[in-house]
Amino acid sequence: MNIFNRYAPFIQDFIYQNSWESLRAIQVAAGDAIFNTDENVLLTASTASGKTEAAFFPILTQLYEDPPRSVGALYIGPLKALINDQFSRLNDLCAQADIPVWHWHGDVPQSHKSRLLKHPSGILQITPESLEALLLHKHAAIARLFGDLRYVVIDEVHSLMRGDRGGQTLCLIERLSRMAGVNPRRIGLSATIGDPQGTGEFLASGTGRGTVIPKIEARGGKWRLSMEHFYVQGPQSAQDKVVTNALPTLDSATDTAPANADPGIGYIFEHTRGKKCLIFVNSREECEAVTTTLRQYCEARHEPDRFLIHHGNLSASYRETAEAVMKDDDQFQTTVTTATLELGIDIGRLERAFQIDAPFTVSSFLQRMGRTGRRDQPPEMWFVMREEQPEARAMLPTTVPWKLIQGIALVQLYLEERWVEPPKLDRLPFSLLYHQTMSTLASCGELSPAALAARVLSLSCFYRITQEDYKTLLRHLIEIDHIQRTEEGGLIVGLAGERIVNSFKFYAVFQEDEEYTVRCGSQELGTIVKPPPAGEKIALAGHVWIVEEVDHKRHLIYCEQVKGKVPAYFGECPGDIHTKVLERMRRVLQEHAAYPYLMKNAVARLDQARHTAANSGVACDPLICLGGDMWCLFPWLGTYAFLALERFLKLKCASQLGLSGLDSSRPYFIQFKMKADREEFFRVLSEMEKQPLDPMELVYPNEVPLFEKYDEFLPAELVKKGFAHGILGIDEMRARIRSWQNTRPDLY
Repeated sequence: MNIFNRYAPFIQDFIYQNSWESLRAIQVAAGDAIFNTDENVLLTASTASGKTEAAFFPILTQLYEDPPRSVGALYIGPLKALINDQFSRLNDLCAQADIPVWHWHGDVPQSHKSRLLKHPSGILQITPESLEALLLHKHAAIARLFGDLRYVVIDEVHSLMRGDRGGQTLCLIERLSRMAGVNPRRIGLSATIGDPQGTGEFLASGTGRGTVIPKIEARGGKWRLSMEHFYVQGPQSAQDKVVTNALPTLDSATDTAPANADPGIGYIFEHTRGKKCLIFVNSREECEAVTTTLRQYCEARHEPDRFLIHHGNLSASYRETAEAVMKDDDQFQTTVTTATLELGIDIGRLERAFQIDAPFTVSSFLQRMGRTGRRDQPPEMWFVMREEQPEARAMLPTTVPWKLIQGIALVQLYLEERWVEPPKLDRLPFSLLYHQTMSTLASCGELSPAALAARVLSLSCFYRITQEDYKTLLRHLIEIDHIQRTEEGGLIVGLAGERIVNSFKFYAVFQEDEEYTVRCGSQELGTIVKPPPAGEKIALAGHVWIVEEVDHKRHLIYCEQVKGKVPAYFGECPGDIHTKVLERMRRVLQEHAAYPYLMKNAVARLDQARHTAANSGVACDPLICLGGDMWCLFPWLGTYAFLALERFLKLKCASQLGLSGLDSSRPYFIQFKMKADREEFFRVLSEMEKQPLDPMELVYPNEVPLFEKYDEFLPAELVKKGFAHGILGIDEMRARIRSWQNTRPDLY
């Protein structure tokens, strides 16, 4: 009640109007930390726990009691959809107190942005990319816009912890604070933090403050979870018919999808009828394919189309239509989506989430399931694992249902240990260094090399970058005309650099493919990469279109809708799987535990996989002979440690072992031919591991491993250094090799 009494009257009225009987624990803890300290605050609690209100109730109270002379609070969200959702929620609350709420991203009308520029006030909600554009193009106005900024709220902070985008966000906050002469408190929000202490330190970087991390007891309650497995080809066989009585609280309707339907998609088709659901997939291509198939099933059954689509390449109109329909409690439609609806968005009485195959992380699993379970209902997710049926003579590694095992491991890690992936904060972000260097020069104008270095290298995320490395970068950028030296010895953006900086794509630090805008008449559908020639078909927005014209100069595609089904392509979608997930996958194959959420087909497939693993030794022995001189290594290492081991074998051990034909299925196994025997394999690996190893030795000769968006503009030596020292998981790899020597292989 002390916190409630501290709230501004309009917030107390809001609580009464919504019939809240008490504040939640997260709201009390946040109020205490924000009202009674001057520290940064990290709020970690389950999805739908009220974190946004917990942070903003005390912030709004202070803005109400002492109105700021500029924007008083900056809210940084990772997705446009999340900002749109929070904008409408905050707007209703703040209207009563006459506190303006502004939002700013690529889909927001210019008129709305212009009003903010004229009257900076209240709360501004923005994506990292739009904040970059604001600092770049409104440099002279930053002090006026943010001169009395008191809070920066970073929503879904976990989503910014494992790549350049998080580093960019910190750089932007630090640059803005310096320009405006302020030091706002930072408030981080997330439901899935694997290392709260490390995240708190990340959040506080450059502020001179600590971070308060209130301990919030996790809410009790049950999950409604199921996991089923299907072979994708051909009609369902009698033994694969859907049986749901293993989960008695779920509907047990008979599967009535069209004859010869993909059984996994047919299962989803039937169990979304009359319900409001989300179907999560792991790529935009799959999002298009699944939506198209489900719509074809509707047509085959003479049912109205009840499926929507949502991913990052769709136009704003398509995305916002799906968001509006999902929030309407009177409409029962299902949206097929990627991670664009994964974070934070409240879409009302969502009854069920489906996940096709396993996501890459525990964090994604929790976030996606967390879209359900609101309005006092339990969270509910149905995993649908789809797999090509192995041929009778298939080699052992391909007979393991990797996605099914990965899904079980993700669930078990959280159930047993409450484990979530920790942040990855020790990289060498040279690509981001290029980006922030160019952005700083473009916004500030001419700077001396020393002044530029002072501004950029002092940003906290570049703590591992040396002066010498920065000199190497600047010399290279001058050589390629991205930076130009003036007669006075200062530095400005060069002609080649201007082409990069002046593109709207410069604002983002994540990798993007060259995109073409697709139009049908006056309607904008979205974007694709690698456009086909006129007369060919493309898949977009869950429909198929025939290309009428491609304007390569303007990057436009004109098309008409047709019937049919074709694959879509939006560029690569790599996944980063943690070593702990792989280790838990190994235990899934070793143990005899039954998992109550597995359905009939999944139980049978897991039993089959465990039987195969026991007979072959896959889960106990890292090295299996597949016959003759063909071998397979199962290292149970995460993506980047696996990558290091793969290179270690090729570059350090291949000649001694007579290795050839290495074929990796990352991060599960490596197949190869070998002239040596088992004992020789482990002996050579042990000897080579004990020798000093410079990470640069695991870069292939003549290789420049372009990994991040701006690596192509870096000197080759920095690209190699960033990859070797910041990406490859060499320490984990070495620890795994040592474990093979410390344990008998048959017990590993």
